[in-house]
Amino acid sequence: MIRCGSRLHRFSHTDSSFVRIVVAAPNPEKLKLVKDFGYPMPVFDVAPVPQSTRCFFGAADFQVSEVDLAATKWEPRKLYAHGSYVTTVTLAGSALISGGYDGQLIWWDTAKNQMIRSVEAHQKWIRKAVTSPDGRYVASVADDMVCRVWDAVSGKPVHELKGHAPQTPQHFGSMLYAVTYSADGKYLATGDKVGHIVIWDATTGKSVTTLEAPVMYTWDPKARLHSIGGIRSLAFSPDGKRLAVGGMGKVGNIDHLEGKARVELFDWQSGQTIAQQEHDGQKGLVNRLAFAPDGSWLAAAGGGTQGFFYFLNSDAKKILKDEKAPMHVHEFSLSPSGEEFVLVGHNRIAQYKLG
Repeated sequence: MIRCGSRLHRFSHTDSSFVRIVVAAPNPEKLKLVKDFGYPMPVFDVAPVPQSTRCFFGAADFQVSEVDLAATKWEPRKLYAHGSYVTTVTLAGSALISGGYDGQLIWWDTAKNQMIRSVEAHQKWIRKAVTSPDGRYVASVADDMVCRVWDAVSGKPVHELKGHAPQTPQHFGSMLYAVTYSADGKYLATGDKVGHIVIWDATTGKSVTTLEAPVMYTWDPKARLHSIGGIRSLAFSPDGKRLAVGGMGKVGNIDHLEGKARVELFDWQSGQTIAQQEHDGQKGLVNRLAFAPDGSWLAAAGGGTQGFFYFLNSDAKKILKDEKAPMHVHEFSLSPSGEEFVLVGHNRIAQYKLG
């Protein structure tokens, strides 16, 4: 290790010919709100353009839009529309892939500003789509309880991953909210409404193991005969050894997001629970989790009546920084350096920086 200025550089030798340099992530205590923009509808997802101040986002107005966060005037540009809420956007090279409640995945050429293809991807609402670290694949999950993996270039299906029950134990329809890749692209994780998690081999499409986080699911058998909660976010640690799971603790009145924000951390290969952390000061769903590039902290964001944005230490047992977000947060992006966040949610887009 050497120190360059105020930043520590860690050198990792993976073989005799390659040296990987990881720069220590900035301190969460230096978090500051840079810009805060209003939008007439809830915004569900954001995809920043690498090495740029531009980003794409999807919202409840059925639109996929583009905006330059550094522009003097806030002027989002509508690109194309889905048939319902646009719940997810992700970039694979110059292709933007979006999904929504219409069950469609749409490929858009960002260089030519034209649609490449539209695919009937799922039979129910699409909740999330993510691109593999190498940009070759896109994985999508929906309330048909299937994770589908697509070739990012051709749009052809690669795998169909089925490991989540279509109904809850109370015989109501379940939901499949979350999907994420490990940093090396070897594994996929998916999580559903009742707290069931499946780890998949991304190459073969075979199930590797399963985990359970049942506290994140609340069933009301008396007043409402209804349920709330579920796994809303997943994140592998940079070394791939740990899996963070986000949601909400048990709820008294399931008509409200009144449970404590909850994060569980697993050593997923052994099945051991490392931490079960509930935030005493924040209520609602943890909709997004992300580790620092060097694994030194874990960022969590979401909301109930109000939004929150906070940081945990690497073992998810201690809160390092607690921030009240300007809105209920649905999603955020994290820059490769760990220095910049773009949060999107209820009628707002907010830009934060560390340092």
